[in-house]
Amino acid sequence: MLNTNPVVIRRMMSGLRNKGYVISEKGHGGGWELKTPLEEITLLDVYQAIGEPPLFNIGPQQPNSECLVEQAVDAHLEKTLAEAEKSLLDKFRTITVAELAKDFEQRFEVLLKEKGAGEKRHSFKGFKHNLL
Repeated sequence: MLNTNPVVIRRMMSGLRNKGYVISEKGHGGGWELKTPLEEITLLDVYQAIGEPPLFNIGPQQPNSECLVEQAVDAHLEKTLAEAEKSLLDKFRTITVAELAKDFEQRFEVLLKEKGAGEKRHSFKGFKHNLL
């Protein structure tokens, strides 16, 4: 999501708000705040909250193609992609945002040690960030 248009981020955040995972306040001093503990939010929850965008950007290019080779390939590709999507969504159900936050924190600590910036602290918790 780096370099993503802020409008896209706000739209995604509003999906999370509509599902009750975050709350928002407008105006000076406003912003986004977690309403649900990270341990209770799965990647599947996030995926569904942001509108279930396509997981893969490949697949049949022309519906109802007259080419028999293309029909055969498309049939198998559609079946394979459906199976892959089911598998991925099943995996999303088992991963919590807390796990991602923990992974992020560990990676960031390593980065701080590598850069010798042990004084500054960055926290993913509660969407509060002190940028380097």
